[in-house]
Amino acid sequence: MRISLCQVLLTGAILINLVVLYYVSRTQQQMLKHKEPGKAVSRRLSLSRVTGITVLIREFEDFENWVVGVAQSFMKKRPDQPIVVVADKLPYPPLDLPDKQNIQVVLLKASPDQPHYVIRPEFYIKTEYTLLVPDGVQLDSTQQIDRLLQEFESNKEKVRMVAAPVQPSGMFQCLNLRVNLKEWSAVYSLSAGQICDAIGGDTVVLVRTEDLFNLSQPMLRPLMTSLFIQSSLHGWRVKTAENVVFSSYHRSLYMSAHNQWKADNHAKARLAHLFKDFGIKRVVQVDGKEHWYGCNKDTPRCFGTVHDDTPEYLYQNRWTPPCCLKALRETAKYVIKILESSGVRYWMEGGTLLGAVRQQDIIPWDYDVDLGIYLEDVEKCELLRSLDSGSVVDENGYVWEKAVEGEFYRVQYSESNHLHVDLWPFYAREGIMTKNTWMDHKQDVEFPEHFLKPLVPMQFAGVTANAPNNHRRFLELKFGEGVIENPQYPNPAKKRLEKVD
Repeated sequence: MRISLCQVLLTGAILINLVVLYYVSRTQQQMLKHKEPGKAVSRRLSLSRVTGITVLIREFEDFENWVVGVAQSFMKKRPDQPIVVVADKLPYPPLDLPDKQNIQVVLLKASPDQPHYVIRPEFYIKTEYTLLVPDGVQLDSTQQIDRLLQEFESNKEKVRMVAAPVQPSGMFQCLNLRVNLKEWSAVYSLSAGQICDAIGGDTVVLVRTEDLFNLSQPMLRPLMTSLFIQSSLHGWRVKTAENVVFSSYHRSLYMSAHNQWKADNHAKARLAHLFKDFGIKRVVQVDGKEHWYGCNKDTPRCFGTVHDDTPEYLYQNRWTPPCCLKALRETAKYVIKILESSGVRYWMEGGTLLGAVRQQDIIPWDYDVDLGIYLEDVEKCELLRSLDSGSVVDENGYVWEKAVEGEFYRVQYSESNHLHVDLWPFYAREGIMTKNTWMDHKQDVEFPEHFLKPLVPMQFAGVTANAPNNHRRFLELKFGEGVIENPQYPNPAKKRLEKVD
């Protein structure tokens, strides 16, 4: 068979193209291995990892840090130690890290000219374990890591993390942590043992890489607060390894008071952002102090306009934010005090009375407070008497207004925060209490005046408030039989309460 010149040239062209493609492919692979921040080593996240530990440094400030010293201390004792530094954006001033293949810088801020995987730290970690190391920590001996790993292996049936203290930078405590997303709260308390839910103080933590990156937001700062909140929701426990102590370079990371002030402000801002992101509005610290991260008098309330008697948080399987309940309690106490001092006869109505009967407080998913008043007593209260038009902001910042929805009154927590108490004016007609404005609520019905003669005292939200006598019959007239024993959301057709935890 004769081969023509055309066939020879065609074959040669194909061979040349194959060679070119081969070298282009090799060049691209080499570029992917380069240690430039944001360049990924692999396009695929492998579930199988090699035995070993990667050091991950996340908690540091770019304006002043000891990240280079941390990396050098680990490499001095373990020259091939994999190290991953994670930052939100390219640190400035730049980190003068050693130019070694086992050190990677990962930037979480995406760039439009890069693929998605370059901002994911898990693509750079090939080891079974990850060691979370805060800024300023140094490795004094390879035995520190070995002992941490031994602690992990000997307790792996009971815990998912092992933590060691950092000295002399802070108190190291084993803590219990109860996070209740339904109630938007996190409560810390001191643990008596060495296995707990969270660690207080500066710490180094060993965790399985797979566990770490199965969390919703594994790199959210403050890193340890974020880590333990998420892990506690999974039921994971942490073991303290107090026989392994890491040291820090300096008693303070920052060389100037200005930088210390700057770092403290950043830390407070990140903590507030974390709790907002996780939907935690009340935090109780170990010493019992409460910290609030929700709405207050100077901000809008935590939820918008309520539709179909079902606030938006119920669709999120949450109850009323605790800051909102706190504001409602304060407003209710204030309004009750004004009404009593003015001689206005009032009583707890609807769901407010129901909460008082069940638990001497506001129902955990309620969003306002309802009080009935005698229409003829309105003139006794100066704040109500002046509300023929417009609204009045009293000396304590509460807003009194005549409701636009009808002939009733509303007292708001503040001009910004519209959490409120509604005052419903009733009057007697042939022994039946009625009113001029009716809402499309099942419980909004007339009732015999004998329920108000006499009014009886009842504990509610920390005060003694007036309630109808024979409250069971009153509530069953409003809501139906068995309402006290069978809690339900305001509009079960939209959202049902399946089970009270």
